[in-house]
Amino acid sequence: MKFGKEFASQMVPEWQEAYMDYKLLKAVLKDILQIRQRNVSAPMVASTPKGTLRRKVSLYRAFSGLTGRYRGSPQKKEDEVILVSAAEQEGSEGQYRTMFLMPSDEGAEHELVFFRRLDDEFNKVINFYKKMVEQVMKEAEELSKQMDVLIALRVKVENPMLRLGRDDAINLGSFEVSSSSIVHPSNGTKPGGSHMDVIQEVEMTSEEMNDEEEREGNEPNTTNHRNADRVKLSIQGFKPASLELLDHVKINLSPETPVSTLKEILMSSTSDLSFSTQELRKAEESMMKAFSEFYQKLRLLKSYCFLNQLAFSKIMKKYDKITSRNASKSYLEMVDNSYLGSCDEVARLMERVEATFIKHFANGNRRKGMNTLRPKARRERHRITFFLGFFSGCSIALVVAIIVLIHVRNIFKSDNRGQYMDNIFPLYSLFGLIILHMLVYSGNIYFWRRYRVNYPFIFGFKQGTELGYREVFLLSSVLAVLTLAGVISNLDMEMEPETKSFSAITELVPLVIGLVTLPDFFVADQLTSKVQAFRSLEFYICYYGWGDFKRRSNKCNESKVFKSFYYIVAIIPFWLRLLQCVRRMIEEKDKMQGLNGVKYFSIIIAVAMRTTFELRKGIMIWRILAAASSGIATILCTYWDIALDWGLLRRNSKNPWLRDKLIIPNKAVYFAVMVLNVILRLAWMQTVMGFTQAPYLHKKALIAIVACLEIIRRGIWNFFRLENEHLNNVGKFRAFNSVPLPFNYEDDDKDG
Repeated sequence: MKFGKEFASQMVPEWQEAYMDYKLLKAVLKDILQIRQRNVSAPMVASTPKGTLRRKVSLYRAFSGLTGRYRGSPQKKEDEVILVSAAEQEGSEGQYRTMFLMPSDEGAEHELVFFRRLDDEFNKVINFYKKMVEQVMKEAEELSKQMDVLIALRVKVENPMLRLGRDDAINLGSFEVSSSSIVHPSNGTKPGGSHMDVIQEVEMTSEEMNDEEEREGNEPNTTNHRNADRVKLSIQGFKPASLELLDHVKINLSPETPVSTLKEILMSSTSDLSFSTQELRKAEESMMKAFSEFYQKLRLLKSYCFLNQLAFSKIMKKYDKITSRNASKSYLEMVDNSYLGSCDEVARLMERVEATFIKHFANGNRRKGMNTLRPKARRERHRITFFLGFFSGCSIALVVAIIVLIHVRNIFKSDNRGQYMDNIFPLYSLFGLIILHMLVYSGNIYFWRRYRVNYPFIFGFKQGTELGYREVFLLSSVLAVLTLAGVISNLDMEMEPETKSFSAITELVPLVIGLVTLPDFFVADQLTSKVQAFRSLEFYICYYGWGDFKRRSNKCNESKVFKSFYYIVAIIPFWLRLLQCVRRMIEEKDKMQGLNGVKYFSIIIAVAMRTTFELRKGIMIWRILAAASSGIATILCTYWDIALDWGLLRRNSKNPWLRDKLIIPNKAVYFAVMVLNVILRLAWMQTVMGFTQAPYLHKKALIAIVACLEIIRRGIWNFFRLENEHLNNVGKFRAFNSVPLPFNYEDDDKDG
């Protein structure tokens, strides 16, 4: 693989604009190469012409006068091509500038452009790196404070000998917990089954602290070590503070259920600052997540530093090769001596985070701790590809078999065809909708990966646990084999003459498949596109619960309870989204969430009107109300999809009527999907416009087709919605989830 592609593949997607623009600099070098190739027949100057050194010195003086005072300027030599220094400007940080010493050479104007662009890229990289390092140093200090509180809390909660009142608080600064350690109650077992045998909270003795100070004194006193030294003791040892610290701290643990929310509200009036073992466990889990996320940030920062240094090295060597000069040595020396090349705060922080995490959260087990901090990436296994091909082939073979059986048995002309479509087809259409949704999601994953959309971060998946498109495709193919095999078993159109019923074993096949499949189905969160699937599930329960499945008959449509739930299952997904919008509007003070709630409220009205018209056909007033409400909801939803969820229809953007940044190079794709989204949205209108019946197509089949179109539309929406979210993250350099810390200081709350 060429370096440019490898460099792009290893970038942090949300930071891609902060990396060196290798393609841009490579394009400038191509221009230089073309000029040199055109002039290849011209005589080459083998020696340095007279006056060159004088011209270098004069250029250097002029350059020095324009950019200010330079630090560490080396002694000039006659064979030098460039001079690189950092200019100190008033009110700003040092900016690196390169002076090209061969301005009179043919094609030198392109080389001047190259070094100007190179300087811009280097200054961009180094400024971003400085900013991120300062940020992680602040986060390290906050983690130190949080860890101090956690250790004090462990001592207070888990050691009965230290359960003292506020007046008798022990200062841990003068108290040493022995290496026999603090043992967790209940045999050291944490909630959730994870085992934590012993947590050793060992305070540094005065001798150890003196040894530490001596080691620090022997290190070179450089600028790069100052910031790291400020948090060195706290990150490495996390020396516990006094137990009095707990008097000024509140545990910030968000409730997980409505019951816990109500309990928190009722208990908030108490002024007693007591801490329970359960709160300690939750605080430990929160701190583990915070440390893991912080460590991932440090790893990516280290990778960012290494990749950019490598990119500058590659581009300078390419410049030397094209121009037959020797400029890379001087420039790369500057890179090595810069903040990017000489700063080691990140590496030192990584070592201390590893030591702290292993000691306090892995019982000193390094392998266990590092497996948590560095989860292994999921590997593509050959057996998944094999089984994917196997089950896909089986699915195709079963489809062919069904077509042959339908033709041989002449099922389309059977007298019991309507009975089959009314009773059996809705059962299997449920599985068909699930399979289609899984296939669409598999396609989403494939294209997200192809266009480097960081979907695991957006969805909040734990690293290494997300499924790839092959795994999802495999699951859908397995379910397809089960479903198609069941369809073949139920293709009999005639009852048994003796019992005047169908075989009970074959009629129970859809029920067995449902018990295997439905738990996985409810994992999906795209409920608003599964209204018909939920209605099929309702019929599924009614058919096997109260229908005569042996004779393929039911009276579900005559049941008032069935009709009531026919409304409920269609409205619940949109009602849940409405409640989410209201909650976010209240908590985040975001008016757009209120408008989004209005959109979902209009959908609820439309669904209710359409369902009423479907159940009470022949009444014109319900047709008018259903058509009007569906039209309004369709317009609102279509505009919201395109303009807000996808971020398109920006008239003054760089890409007219689209947006400034696009992932897919072909702009026609965006216009095509906008038109397609409108067309698929119009499927809403099929019920009220009287299109529920078509020649040679049963009503149930048409409803299933419309439901499939909605799932396909949702899959298209998924891709472009995540594309827009990813580009927003890129614009804000947001590559990490914010993990809420477990402790709040009362002083901070007052200041806020």
